[in-house]
Amino acid sequence: MPSKDPVQPLEDILDNINRIERFLTGKGPIDIAEDELTLFASQYALLIISEAAKRLGDDAELLCPGQPWRDIRGIGNHLRHAYDNLDAVLIWKVFHEHLPALKTAVSAALERLLETGQT
Repeated sequence: MPSKDPVQPLEDILDNINRIERFLTGKGPIDIAEDELTLFASQYALLIISEAAKRLGDDAELLCPGQPWRDIRGIGNHLRHAYDNLDAVLIWKVFHEHLPALKTAVSAALERLLETGQT
């Protein structure tokens, strides 16, 4: 269900990217795979990011153009359905290849919304 106020979902995305950064900085896929807590926590943070992206609805592309919103929403489904096979390589790859650009885009969108009072 899309949210009427995009600030909360954007903040949720940013908060959970920051969590994943704290969990995974300095770790490789093997480190992640061997640390159940880190693997599980990172997966849960990605699920929240996915759900927050769903709540943004069509506003996501307007607020943060150029991001793979379909994939961001879809990773939640993938992780939920593959719950019995946590993939440390996938989580590490998403962290390194996709979350930095998403963090930059979401931070900029939040800044614009808060500066203009469009909440």
